[in-house]
Formats: sequence, C-alpha cells, structure tokens
Amino acid sequence: MNPCCGDGGEAPLGVTGGAPGHVLRVACVQMNTRDDVAANVRVAQESVEVAADQGARLVVLPETWFFKGDAEGIVATAEGPEGPSNRALAAVAARRGVWLLAGSVYEPASGDLVHNASALFDPAGRLRAVYRKIHLFDATTTTAAYRESEEVAPGAAIVTADVDTADGVRVRLGLTICYDLRFPGLYSSLALRGAQVLCVPSAFTAQTGAAHWEVLLRARAIENGCFVVAPNQVGEHLPGRDCYGNSMIVDPWGVVLARLVGGVGVCVADLDLARIAEVRATIPSLEHRRADLYGH
Repeated sequence: MNPCCGDGGEAPLGVTGGAPGHVLRVACVQMNTRDDVAANVRVAQESVEVAADQGARLVVLPETWFFKGDAEGIVATAEGPEGPSNRALAAVAARRGVWLLAGSVYEPASGDLVHNASALFDPAGRLRAVYRKIHLFDATTTTAAYRESEEVAPGAAIVTADVDTADGVRVRLGLTICYDLRFPGLYSSLALRGAQVLCVPSAFTAQTGAAHWEVLLRARAIENGCFVVAPNQVGEHLPGRDCYGNSMIVDPWGVVLARLVGGVGVCVADLDLARIAEVRATIPSLEHRRADLYGH
C-alpha cells in the first residue's frame, strides 16, 4: 500500500465512504509529556502496547509526545521523524502489527529553528508519511504568551496518507497538528483529497481547550463528513503551561465516540467506515461548495 502525500488534487466525492461492515479501530494516547525524553518514550511505548491489547489498528499520539520543555531544550532534543524516539515507538508498532501516527517530534530545520513534524509508520515499522505543522501558535491568553514561531518553522504541504483496516480496506487520513484545528480551509482541502479520518494530535492549552476544543473538533467532523481522532496532552508541562486533556474520537455526525477527560491513558473507538457515506448522503455539503464564488 502506498501513502498519498503532498498537494494532490481533489478525490472524487462519494467513492471513499467505506463499505458496510468495514471498521477501523483507533486509539488516542493522552500524555503528560515533560522534558525527560527517555521517560516520555517509556510511557509512549507502554501506551502503544495498551492500545494494541485493546485491538487498535491505528494508534495516534499527541503533539510533541517525546519532549515538552523550554526553547533551549526544543533545539537540543530535535531529532526528526526517523530519530531514535520515533524509531523506539515504530519498533513496538511493528512487533504488535499496528499503524502508528507519532503525534509530533521536533525535526531540525534551518538555523536554530525546528519543524513540528508528525510521522506515520506502518505495521512493519516503515515510515510512510511526514506532515510538518503549517499553522504556528503565536497567541496571548490570559494565562500565558505563546510564540511557537520563535522556535518552529512552518510546513508548506497538505498531507494525506493511506492506512488499512484489519481486513485490508484502505482508509485515507488527513494529517494536521493542534493549532491547525482553527483553520477550516485546511480540513475541507483534506476532505476533498479523499480524507476519511482527520487526525489532530495536539497540546491544546487548558484555557483555550475548555472553551474551544470540543466545539472545534465536532465542527471539523460535521463540516467534512469525516471522523476526527484527536489525542491531546494533559496537565502541566512547564510552570504556568497546562494542557486540557479530553482526547476525543468523533464521528462524521459530530457524535463523540470516545473521550479521556484527565490523566495519562488511552481511549479507543471503532470507526464504521460506512457511516461516512451515510452522513455525506444525508447532508452533502462538500458537493454544495460554491468554489466559483469563494475559491478552492
């Protein structure tokens, strides 16, 4: 199976909904990542094992799963999509025969900057796709100021990639990271490229998460007739920097299928692929787009 990556054109609508009876079991891993890479890797490995024990075919980790710390640490620990941290997880995925989306790691870029890059590994442990976060979180909340662009260079490609169910049915993922969630145009572009499952590994803050996280996840699912799989970081990782948790799996109608509110752990749900076609037939909003008026 070959992944579909990059800036491909639109896929024909209505042909990627999935046949009755085909199910993809997915797992969200929720972590409280700190600045100890070795400890984070151990927790992630254990979590992939737990997800595999629960029958997950696709396991998705949160954003920056391997390190969360200060700017100096971000540069010092950068290792890229096929670095030792991701490779340690890919080895577990290969042994357990699961697809793994390693939420994101810091990848060396130009100068002192890094990319925030997620990597998809297949059940043999091979790297199949890399997505580099496009939208960078430069924002000031009432609790903290965030300037992601001071350490991170933005990506420049929209990325989809194919995985398969346990019975060999192809499923197309749309890859995004955290702050991307606030840009609906990216998600409609992914859906028009054939994405059936929108992945949103995140480190959504406690303050913005309480107000916006569930609303945005359900909206992206409803707008595009897609499943959404969104593992999040949880708890404090630096003084004054807290993440919201509430990792979620959402169906194309906006129904929350699984949720892990607090603590480190795993939540699992079965994605009935036929549901995509059902929802898109009921409300065919992708087909009703007026691109002639507002562009692609």
